[in-house]
Amino acid sequence: MHRSLRTLRVLAATAIALASLGASAHADTPRATGTSGGGTKSKARRHRSRVTVTRYLSPTSTAALDTDMGTLLRGAHGGRWGVLVVSLSRGDTLYALNADSGLQPASNFKLFTSALALDQFGPEHSFRTEVLRAGDVVGGTLRGDLILRGGGDPALSGRFIDGGPNAPMERLADIVADAGIKRVNGHLVADASAFDPQRIPEGWKRHYLHESYAARVSALSLNENVLDVVVRATKVGSKAAVVLEPNTDLPVVSSVRTLEHRGARLSAFTTKAGTIEVHGWIGAHTTERRLELVVEDPTAFAAGAFRRALAARGITVDSVTVFDAAPAGAQRLGDLPSPPLGRMLSVMNRESINHFAELIFRDAARHGSADSIGSAESGNALLQRFLVSKVGVDSDAVTAADGSGLSVLDRVTPRALVQVLAYCDRAPWSDAFHASLPVAGETELLARRMRATPAQGNLHAKTGTTNSVISLGGYVTAQDGELLAFAFIYNGWDLYNAKATTDAMGATLANFVRE
Repeated sequence: MHRSLRTLRVLAATAIALASLGASAHADTPRATGTSGGGTKSKARRHRSRVTVTRYLSPTSTAALDTDMGTLLRGAHGGRWGVLVVSLSRGDTLYALNADSGLQPASNFKLFTSALALDQFGPEHSFRTEVLRAGDVVGGTLRGDLILRGGGDPALSGRFIDGGPNAPMERLADIVADAGIKRVNGHLVADASAFDPQRIPEGWKRHYLHESYAARVSALSLNENVLDVVVRATKVGSKAAVVLEPNTDLPVVSSVRTLEHRGARLSAFTTKAGTIEVHGWIGAHTTERRLELVVEDPTAFAAGAFRRALAARGITVDSVTVFDAAPAGAQRLGDLPSPPLGRMLSVMNRESINHFAELIFRDAARHGSADSIGSAESGNALLQRFLVSKVGVDSDAVTAADGSGLSVLDRVTPRALVQVLAYCDRAPWSDAFHASLPVAGETELLARRMRATPAQGNLHAKTGTTNSVISLGGYVTAQDGELLAFAFIYNGWDLYNAKATTDAMGATLANFVRE
C-alpha cells in the first residue's frame, strides 16, 4: 500500500505516543460503571467486541467515488447524514452531502478542542497544581493558611503519576513537608477559582450524570473526579471494611456486613448532604469489590485527599477547609506539573475522555480571555474567534456548549470540521495533532474497526458515539498517495448501520484512485 510521507510520520509519532498510554478505560459509548445519586452496581465487565467484516468499494475515478459514497450512505435507515471529503493534496472537494448543515458531533467535537488548545499553548505546555502559604513559617508551624490551588490539570491522577491513586496528593504533601512545615494553625484553602463554578455543562442529559464519562468539572480535580468505594470482607457477622480510593475525608456511612455466603451484593450512593452510603453484604471468602462513584464536589474531594496526605506525613491542619481564591501575596511553595499537552491530547482523543476535554477547553478559554476565568461560555467565544479569524470557518457553523461533545446543544457542520482538519494538517504542531488520533485496525477506539482493509494502519480519525450520533472525522491516504480529510456525521437512531457505513466509507476512501 502506498503511503504518503505525512502518513509515515504520523505512524512513527503514533508508536511513540502509544508507549506512553495506559490501558483504555473510556469509550465514546456510555459505560454503566456506577452512580453518585442513586444505587450503584459493581463495575461492569468490559467484553471484547467482535471484529466485523468491513465491506468497501474500489472507485477508480472521482465520478465513481461520488457514486460509491452515495450507495454506501443508503446503508443506514432514517436519520440525517452530513458528509464532506476534501483532498488536502490537491485542494478539491471529492464528495459533499449536507456539508453546511449543523449536526450534533458527539466526541468529534474533541477535534475542535484539540485544535484550540494546541493553537493556544503548543504541544509541550503543562498545567500546574500549586501549593502556597499565606503566612510565615516559625519553628515548623505555618502561622496562617495553606492553599491548594488548581490549575485545570485533567491528568492529576494515578494514570500519569506512579504510585497509585493517592500519588498526586502525596507528591503535593511532600512539597509541604520539604518546606519544613509540620503544623498549620490556619485553614486549608482549596482554590478552584481558575474556572467558573458550573460543574455540569448545559445540555448534558440527566441520565448521563451518574456515569464516569460525565464527571463534574472543576479547576481542582483529582482522579478524573471518580472514586472507588472498596469493600473487603472481615470476620463473619462483622461489618465489612470500607475505604475510598483515592483516600479522602469525604464522610462514609456503611451497613455492609460480612456473611458466610459467596459473592457480594452491594450498592453505594452519595446523599444530598455529601455523605457516601454503602449497603449490602460481602462473602467472607470473597475478594474485594469496588463500586465506582462520580464525585459531586471535586474541589472538596481533592482537598480531602490532600488533607489525608498531609496527615500521613505528620502534618496537622488546625482549622477546617475553606473554598476560596488564594489571597493576594500568598507565597508559592511548589507545584506539580501535568504531562505535556500533546500527551494528554493523545489520551483524550484515543480513549475519548470527556473529563480531559472539558478541563482543557476551559484552560484554553482562561488563557485567551480578558477576565482569565475558564468557562464553557468563554471557551465558545474563544473558539469562535479562532475558527473565524484563523481557520476561515463561517461564524454560524459551530456552537459549543461544552468541550467534549457530550452536550446535546453542540452543533458543527461537516465543512467546519474538515476546515479544522485542514488547518491542523498545516499547523506547526501538526504532528502532535495527527498522532493523537486512533488508527484504524490498530489502536484504541479504532483497534477493531476497518481491519483487513486499505484503511488499516492508514486512516487515523476521531470517533464519536452517543445514543443518537455516530461520527468519524480525520485523515486517510488514498491509493495514489494523496491525503484526504473527511467528516462523517450521522444523527438518528440506526446507529449500528451508521457505524458500519462510516467504516465502509473510510475504507473506500483508502482504496480510491483518480482517473
